[in-house]
Amino acid sequence: MIDLPHAELVYLPQWVGVDIADHWLHELMLQTPWSQPRIKLYGRSFAVPRLVAWYGDAGVGYRYSGLVHEPLLWTPLLAEIRERVQRQIGQRLDGVLLNLYRDGQDAMGWHSDDEPELGPEPLVVSLNLGATRRFDFRRKGTSRIEYSLDLGHGSLLVMGGPTQHYWQHQIARTRKVSEPRINLTFRQIIREPAL
Repeated sequence: MIDLPHAELVYLPQWVGVDIADHWLHELMLQTPWSQPRIKLYGRSFAVPRLVAWYGDAGVGYRYSGLVHEPLLWTPLLAEIRERVQRQIGQRLDGVLLNLYRDGQDAMGWHSDDEPELGPEPLVVSLNLGATRRFDFRRKGTSRIEYSLDLGHGSLLVMGGPTQHYWQHQIARTRKVSEPRINLTFRQIIREPAL
């Protein structure tokens, strides 16, 4: 457990062994149809500074930063990883966003995973493969980093409860990292009831 006020965070630094993590990293690098979407900020279009792919159950799209991702079908490998993650946390997960950080110049800016389709207490489970990257937290409405965590190869970070309502997180650029990292963020999507 990580002790941050108004947050539910659990970090498992060596959730899977190096051999399994190496295998998953290698296969996901090869199998994933990576894309680099563009987002609009202040009227200008920018390519996101990383590559992404969204997988999910049928009909489980995901919207953020003005982008709408329709789900790719689960591969056997991603279905196996999802099953292991679900067993660990004891909850069902119906989508996963894969982010490929090609080196330390790929990054993720400050944000909270608080989209309406993630429900009132979003559950985000982050599996990290490859290069270790620093994961920063700051309180919403402030600019000071209050907590940082090195997310290592084969580690799992579970963010639940009120975390996304009170905290933002980022993966900052760094010159110290030249190796790739894949981050899988599993989510529960609240679906609209059928009419």
